Amino acid sequence: MLSHAHEVFLEVARQLSFTKAGQTLFLSQSAVSKRVRALEEHYKTGLFERLGNAVQLTAAGELLYRKLLLARQLQHELEQEFTELSPEFQPRQQMVIGASTTISLYVIPPVLSAYLGRYPHTQLTLKNRNSENILKALLEHEIDLGIIEGIHKVSHVTYTPLLTDEVVAVCSARNPLHRRELEAQDLRRTPVALRETGSGTLAVLEEALQTHGIRLTDLPVKVRLGGTEALKNFVRVDTCLAFLPRQSVMKELAAGELVEVPVRDLNLVRHFDFVQRKGTENNLPYKTFVQFARRYYGNAQR
Repeated sequence: MLSHAHEVFLEVARQLSFTKAGQTLFLSQSAVSKRVRALEEHYKTGLFERLGNAVQLTAAGELLYRKLLLARQLQHELEQEFTELSPEFQPRQQMVIGASTTISLYVIPPVLSAYLGRYPHTQLTLKNRNSENILKALLEHEIDLGIIEGIHKVSHVTYTPLLTDEVVAVCSARNPLHRRELEAQDLRRTPVALRETGSGTLAVLEEALQTHGIRLTDLPVKVRLGGTEALKNFVRVDTCLAFLPRQSVMKELAAGELVEVPVRDLNLVRHFDFVQRKGTENNLPYKTFVQFARRYYGNAQR
């Protein structure tokens, strides 16, 4: 079994930051440094080269990192097999997952609750950012599993489908638009509120508009807001149109606080996907979580 010092080393090596590793592990920076120094004394060599506020692995550190990743995978596999043989065996595991705003707020919470009910010894951390920044965190090894929305095809990343949803145009019930059916070209003359750059919801809208020869810059954009809740609260009291995931406005539509405005020729279907760096798809416990979440929503949609 990996020692605590080895787990700390792995986190520092993954993030190349003593400070970020400490935040993830809920340790002070001095505690992180103490455990790394203990390993350096044990192996009689330096594991990190310190360059001001940045660090990088030495040759010895690279070797240790590669071998410990293999050891951790074997440990997870062993624990998984023992769990199947003996249900009373419940090893403590850590997972850090990143998810885009809509998914963090409306899609993944029930899955997390069900998963933790099945695997109660998991220490799970969820990081909430827009889809673009989740991809960035994945590629920078800050997280090992992300869940994003929209169109973000990047090389060196694998995409595993989770759920299909749609983006809908909504406005306040007091807005005269709620009695109309629009066409895509009408959006050139309709004031709109949009999400910020990097949003998966915005990416889906942009792609759909392009099929009609419309760019985002062609729209009379009244405001851009970061986050689904901010956009939802704004459009509730304003007279403009907003494009929001159906998952995020179901309660408001049912209560009559917001009204869906049909845009007849605009296809705004989007997909929620798991994202992982290529080559890490079989790493446990993330593989188990992906399978669990897909079963959860597969059963829910039948």
